[in-house]
Amino acid sequence: MLYEEVARRGLDNVADEKFVREDMRRKEGPAVFAKRVAEKAKTYITDGAKAVVLDGLYSWSEYKYLRSVFDDQLVVICVAAPRKLRYERVLSRTDTHRKYTSTAQIEERETAEIENLEKGGPIANADYTLLNDTTPEALYAQLNKVLAEVSF
Repeated sequence: MLYEEVARRGLDNVADEKFVREDMRRKEGPAVFAKRVAEKAKTYITDGAKAVVLDGLYSWSEYKYLRSVFDDQLVVICVAAPRKLRYERVLSRTDTHRKYTSTAQIEERETAEIENLEKGGPIANADYTLLNDTTPEALYAQLNKVLAEVSF
């Protein structure tokens, strides 16, 4: 949703992304992304989906909103990686329109997410935590174990 909004506004870089993200939260409240995605998820569920995967839970406000809407049907999975590896991966990404060119940019975003959005809350309250420090296949294996445990 963020990337769509950035493009809709005719913008395209990391600084623009930050501005749009903060502008949306300022205008529509700190849970704006959760509210928008919850509406989409409800549509899929109404249409018969057994489960909907939401990617990118960034704030305590979003967590609380989604918990209030979906209650015990909400399963939060935290995917974590060591900081150094996370930074290396972000800097080498070619799959998105945004391009981070320094660890300082990444650190600035992460600090803002922790201090301004209280991102630690959803991480601390996750139902499952997966360590993403090797291969995609290893992560998928962990995820499959979790999905086998979760009843839809």
